[in-house]
Parts: sequence; C-alpha cells; structure tokens
Amino acid sequence: MTHTRCSWANMANPLYIDYHDSEWGVPCHDENRLFEMLNLEGAQAGLSWETILNKRANYRAAFDGWDAEKIAAYDAAKVAELLANAGIVRNRLKVAAAITNAQAYLRLRAEGSSLDQFLWAYVGGTPIVHRDGPRPAKTELSDRLSKDLAKRGFKFVGSTIIYAYMQGIGMVNDHDPACFRHAAVG
Repeated sequence: MTHTRCSWANMANPLYIDYHDSEWGVPCHDENRLFEMLNLEGAQAGLSWETILNKRANYRAAFDGWDAEKIAAYDAAKVAELLANAGIVRNRLKVAAAITNAQAYLRLRAEGSSLDQFLWAYVGGTPIVHRDGPRPAKTELSDRLSKDLAKRGFKFVGSTIIYAYMQGIGMVNDHDPACFRHAAVG
C-alpha cells in the first residue's frame, strides 16, 4: 500500500522512510533516545539529516550506546579514537559537544530532573500540532528552549537545531496535513 508522506522524506532511502514513518513526530519519553537525538541533531549542523541518519548505527557503537556516564568520562585517547572513526562525522567541536552534553545531562539528573521532564515541561506535556501553513525553521519556543539548554551547558543547541529536535522527538507534530502520519501522531 502506498502512503502520502511529507515531501522531505527521501523515498529512495529505506532508513529515511522508516525514520519518517515510525519516529519523526512521535512523542518520545525515552531518556536514552532523547539524549541520543539531542546529540545527533547537533552533529547534523551544516549537514543533511540523511547523512546523520545513515551514520546513526555507527554513532551508537562509537558513543557506547549513548551512555551519558561513559561519554562524560571520555579522555583524550577516546576523543582521538572518535576523530579517527570514519563512521561518524569527525568534527572535533561536535565530538567535544557530545562529551559536554553528557556532563550537562548528568548535572540535570543530579538536580532531580530528567531530560524528559525538562523538555516536555516546555509544551505542558502535550505536543504542538501544526495543521496548516509553512513549517518554521525555529520558533519563539525553540528560542527559549535553546537558551535554557545553553545556559545549562549544552552545546550545539541553537534554536534551529532545537526546533528540528522538537520535531524529531514529537514535541511538535509538523507532518504535512496530507501525510498519513499527521493524524496518527497528533
């Protein structure tokens, strides 16, 4: 059966179709996935999401399944190993950001919060559903969340990156109204 999908979903890439059909826009409350997606959205800066999606399995292996406690303790030898890994984006700033983000995430948890609680409080626990009109690259809400994350020490969390993150983890349902997933997730 064929479905009408969002125009951005690359129909030639099965990983992209699966991501669109089963993940993008679906409300996520899994701490590990929230942490993973925050870092992957940051890694995507200046690149296509498809590039990162194609490398996601490599990222999971290289970054210890996105175990924040392990990542927060990475040393210079581990950083050198990551920068030599052709399976990920070998950008020193982005690798350093993942380590910094793990440390910031652990501080958030030490304060008695979770990434899930922190993020979803911005939308009152309920996804924002866009039904009509063009989809923005960022919003006032992504501006506020971006600033709050940066203030807490997270890196690669600019407003445009954070808006894409909010879409990816389902805080925002930006599926095209004609897309078969629009009603299913929002």
